[in-house]
Amino acid sequence: MRRLLVVLSNIIRLPKRFFSKVSILALLSDSQVDETAAICAGARFYRSRLGRYSYVGRTTFITNTNIGNFCSIAGGCNIGGTGHPLHWVSTSSVFHKWDNILKKHFARHEYDIFQQTTIGNDVWIATNAMIKAGLTIGDGAVIGMGAVVTKDVGPYEIWAGNPARLIRKRFDDETIARLLKTRWWDWPDEKISRYGAVTTDVEKFLEKWEKEEGKKKGKKEAKK
Repeated sequence: MRRLLVVLSNIIRLPKRFFSKVSILALLSDSQVDETAAICAGARFYRSRLGRYSYVGRTTFITNTNIGNFCSIAGGCNIGGTGHPLHWVSTSSVFHKWDNILKKHFARHEYDIFQQTTIGNDVWIATNAMIKAGLTIGDGAVIGMGAVVTKDVGPYEIWAGNPARLIRKRFDDETIARLLKTRWWDWPDEKISRYGAVTTDVEKFLEKWEKEEGKKKGKKEAKK
């Protein structure tokens, strides 16, 4: 019944899809998608949020996940998902209260099968990556293709493998701290456009921002 309701709700919203970047062949349920974001055909996006200028590739499955701005999520990925009780006699879903594909219950014990997953801003998740529910992927991080991520990933870290491990950081710690301080992904479009010419040079980008911030600080102090 739940799946039928999801399909029906997507059919009802089809007209709006023609004026958005969300494919008419994507399935969405109880989710928020920024008007600048995109979701490709075959993707399933449930109980999640997608920030501005972020996109989700073909056939990717995402549930109970908060995704920031400017994220690039390739096709075939699996992010989030429901959990199973490891500390009970059985891990089977026939013993907790939630509906299951078997349509059978021997008991209906309380159990929270949903864990919130958090994907930061400017995160790149490559093809066929899998991210365990409940994790946090930091701003600027990169997840390699086919990676199976079972641990939190820090800002600007590159992880790959099965199980995924830290390969290296994109920049040195000082540069990472400076980038995080800018929070450029929250800037208005006009400001991002002004910085567009220096986005290929991290140091020039940071110097430009720090110079502007210094001027702002000087003006504020002068008014005191």
